[in-house]
Amino acid sequence: MNQDWLDSVKWDANGLISAVAQDATSKRVLMVAWMNREALLETATTRRAVYFSRSRQRLWRKGEESGHIQRVEEIRLDCDADVILLLVEQVGGIACHTGRESCMYFQLQSEKNSTASPGGPGPLLLRWQAVDPVLKDPKTLYAMPAKDPREGGSA
Repeated sequence: MNQDWLDSVKWDANGLISAVAQDATSKRVLMVAWMNREALLETATTRRAVYFSRSRQRLWRKGEESGHIQRVEEIRLDCDADVILLLVEQVGGIACHTGRESCMYFQLQSEKNSTASPGGPGPLLLRWQAVDPVLKDPKTLYAMPAKDPREGGSA
């Protein structure tokens, strides 16, 4: 297989590139991870999302423990060649290790401080609030082997 296309990617000093996984149907951003050259090549070859785990220093085949694999429908490279976008089908509907559909479940919310200050109301309070429900208890997510239903298993 021709691998010249990998040379067009702007890898960082550690040989990594940011990768955004987006649901191919809803267009919701599911997660952001890292890929190295090997992960991107395997993803392109198998059409199954593979990332590079910086904490484990190894390839991470999405769903290898939870069963929630990502089938890759399309791979895009941004205009600066330093971000990968994967349009995916998220098997099982859960992309986040917290048991949520998306890792992007915190929303910045503001509220007025009820404490008045001289000259007017108190400062605006900003805080992160979890706004998406947990769909599955994270403790049970990692007890399942990763199987692709098209391969005769279940997700």
